[in-house]
Amino acid sequence: MDNGEIESADEEMPSRGGRQYRPVVSHEQSIVQMTSMESGPPTEIAKQKIRIPSQSENVPNPMEGPSNGHDELNSSQRESKLELFGFDSLVNKLGLKSMTGEQIATPSSPRDGEDISITIGSPKVAGPKLGTMMGVFVPCLQNILGIIYYIRFSWIVGMAGIGESLLLVAFCGSCTFLTGISLSAIATNGAMKGGGPYYLIGRALGPEVGVSIGLCFFLGNAVAGAMYVLGAVETFLDAVPSAGFFTDSVILVTNSTATNGTISEVTTIVYTPSLHDLQVYGIIVTILLCFIVFGGVKIINRVAPAFLIPVLFSLFCIFIGVFSAPRSNASSGITGLRSQTFKDNWSSAYQRTTNAGIPDAEGPIYWNFNALVGLFFPAVTGIMAGSNRSASLKDTQRSIPVGTLAATLTTSFLYLISVLLFGALATREELLTNRLLTAEVAWPLPAIIYLGIVLSTLGAALQTLTGAPRLLSAIANDDILPVLNYFKVTEGGEPHLATLFTAFICIVCVVIGNLDLITPTITMFFLLCYAGVNLSCFLLDLLDAPSWRPRWKFHHWILSLLGALICVVIMFLISWSFTVVSLALASLIYYYVIIKGKAGDWGDGFKSAYFQLALRSLRSLGANQVHPKNWYPIPLIFCRPWGKLPENVPCHPKLADFANCMKKKGRGMSIFVSIIDGDYHELAEDAKTACRQLSTYIDYKRCEGVAEIVVAPTMSDGFRGIVQTMGLGNLKPNIVVMRYPEIWRRENLTQIPSTFVSIINDCIIANKAVVIVKGLDEWPGEYQRQFGTIDLYWIVRDGGLMLLLSQLLLTKESFESCKIQVFCIAEEDTEAEELKADVKKFLYDLRMQAEVIVVTMKSWESHVDTGVQQDDSVEAFTGAQRRIASYLADMKETARKEGKPLMADGKQVVVNEQQVDKFLYTTLKLNSTVLRYSRMAAVVLVSLPPPPLNHPAYFYMEYMDLLVENVPRMLIVRGYRRDVVTLFT
Repeated sequence: MDNGEIESADEEMPSRGGRQYRPVVSHEQSIVQMTSMESGPPTEIAKQKIRIPSQSENVPNPMEGPSNGHDELNSSQRESKLELFGFDSLVNKLGLKSMTGEQIATPSSPRDGEDISITIGSPKVAGPKLGTMMGVFVPCLQNILGIIYYIRFSWIVGMAGIGESLLLVAFCGSCTFLTGISLSAIATNGAMKGGGPYYLIGRALGPEVGVSIGLCFFLGNAVAGAMYVLGAVETFLDAVPSAGFFTDSVILVTNSTATNGTISEVTTIVYTPSLHDLQVYGIIVTILLCFIVFGGVKIINRVAPAFLIPVLFSLFCIFIGVFSAPRSNASSGITGLRSQTFKDNWSSAYQRTTNAGIPDAEGPIYWNFNALVGLFFPAVTGIMAGSNRSASLKDTQRSIPVGTLAATLTTSFLYLISVLLFGALATREELLTNRLLTAEVAWPLPAIIYLGIVLSTLGAALQTLTGAPRLLSAIANDDILPVLNYFKVTEGGEPHLATLFTAFICIVCVVIGNLDLITPTITMFFLLCYAGVNLSCFLLDLLDAPSWRPRWKFHHWILSLLGALICVVIMFLISWSFTVVSLALASLIYYYVIIKGKAGDWGDGFKSAYFQLALRSLRSLGANQVHPKNWYPIPLIFCRPWGKLPENVPCHPKLADFANCMKKKGRGMSIFVSIIDGDYHELAEDAKTACRQLSTYIDYKRCEGVAEIVVAPTMSDGFRGIVQTMGLGNLKPNIVVMRYPEIWRRENLTQIPSTFVSIINDCIIANKAVVIVKGLDEWPGEYQRQFGTIDLYWIVRDGGLMLLLSQLLLTKESFESCKIQVFCIAEEDTEAEELKADVKKFLYDLRMQAEVIVVTMKSWESHVDTGVQQDDSVEAFTGAQRRIASYLADMKETARKEGKPLMADGKQVVVNEQQVDKFLYTTLKLNSTVLRYSRMAAVVLVSLPPPPLNHPAYFYMEYMDLLVENVPRMLIVRGYRRDVVTLFT
């Protein structure tokens, strides 16, 4: 299609919604203008202002060079089509970045006429990205193959035997493998930011769980740094005993059988590093590592190969030495690969040892399988090293699953092979007493193993002291816990304060000095983190939300649940006391975040679970009517006041207090609704602001409810839409609560009567109950105790709603000291006793305690005024008669002048003056009765009379004013066509 076809197509395109679109021709100017850039060095013109002018402005684009008319036309036509579909001209520059959640200094869609700053010039050169091998596999391998393998694994084989050692490796390896599957699924479900597992867990299970597990994971990493430091120091002192300031000797007594059958004792002296040496050297090494960490990540990345090569080379030397053993200078306990040695070491030999692991019948530590799980499990940790480097990976969604699982399988296979080789290599005594068996069997020199152990453990410690502070700063930067604000860092900055705090924790653990006591602590924190990852994947997989689309397909919620259960089982196998302490610590952090933390919505899985549960519950309720035993009040609180409230007050302060009074022990939901008069397109933003204010008010009043704001031309139209559409299924509001418009005559608000009557009629048609609160300003607060009675004037059958409301009021602290009185209206004296007996029996069956009082009110035809009405009521009655007569005279005069029938509120009405007087007099009698019996009542409940047909709304307001005259606090109640209480269990 050439330019002419484009232009003609634009001309023929029909307009939609009344908006006229015209073609953009080649002579029109560009929409985006950049300010002129003066000549100078690049540093002076690096940042310029980009201005998005209004549609009425025509500005040239000096950034574009000279071009022919064909290019200008194509550019203009493309701009026209983008504008037609409402696209932003900067979407290609900033739109995709905003979708990935990156921090952008400028808005993606600035408004017309706004000035925004965008950096112009060469983009910042990012560091080299790492692939799967160097970015994930190697770091995981380096973290997993650590100190435990070199100086404890052969000891574990000697203590547990080959059989249980294989079970131990498989058990711990299955935990990390299943965790790796869950990690792969979550990590491939979107872009990752800093924080590693904390980021994944927090976004899956919510900020509270994420922060609690993240802080525990931070502590685990900090303690792991101490373990690596102690391992390096212990290896160094074993290799160079003369470097120690103190020396401990342990006397090992063993029994052996001589050839003649007699038993003789053989005493062996084994030298071990002193605890004080471990403490001194450990503190020095930790401080030196901190200085390196303060140098920055670049220095650490440069020396990373120096920590990797010794590990790989030392493993090669160990396996060469195992197959070439025994050598001439080897200990007598090293037999080489022998089947007899394999058989002797197959079974376990659990026993007591010293703190250093030397067998001693009177040692303080007894080892079993559970204790060995706690000792060995740190040897399989480190699978999070790849996820911690997500920002440096070329493709996180490919590298993390492949690299992590490959490292897990490789190390698990290495451990299984090593169990078989070590079990067939040396006697059990040699395995238990030779602390550095791997160094002795290594080829060609033990010094290679010593150097490899020291460098690998120091490298792991260096990475721990680098990663743990960044984890802490990532938690602090999320701004959930104010107490962590000290550890915040700017983007790209170094977390120096967090590094000092991590070093302090590491030094404290180094002072403890016992490697075997530190490793169970690390195990608990890492297991807690792994359980969190598995539970996150389990929840996301089970809910299967539309946003859950991980690229890693080999996952299932059963595997994630199994992984989480294995983590919990391992925690209790190791030590139930450590498990309780770690869970208690995580729970304390969790509740601290709930109480002191800032609210954050990260789209976590719990919100999705609540949504799914709500949908299932809603479907299970069905559309049928709820049984009276399961009926709950769902009040629709009409917040629109009759008059004005102070600024920034979205609702009457006492409406939420009254809504709480309608719930038993706070159970139930309230819907707070307010209506804004006007056009929706013009007031949509005002409605959103009002909804936020109303929601804040609901939270402040501690009321379980939601806020809704509706924009409608009039209040009547808005309420009519609300009463028809609000709610879903059986979770629709069943009671409409509003304040009685006491101010309508005082402030001459002539539109209130028609609106008030329209709302009541809409509720009746929609089959909604109505509760109108008179005297809302005097309604008692939560701690304002009331005394007296709750009086019910039960005139018509309302399904028991009035009785139920009185019982709900008694459950509140404000009204718990009150008693209920039920007044029944009988037209004849002969009906009084029978009515009283029936009502008492009915209340007894309903398990309600109340005093029943029957009041006789004769019908209109047979009534004779006895002159017992209250003076105030009579005065109000006379005033109402006078105002109604004046209003009716005005209506008749208007109808006579216009030659039309009587009209009121925009519709034709029929006025029966005798019926009007009858309504007035009946209302007078009821008001007089209320004043006579209930003037001192805490609250009065009266049945709401429906608006008479074809009566002006003004007349109905006069009836209602007469009904509530001089009654300080009244609830006017109308039920709907169903029972809300039942006689049966």
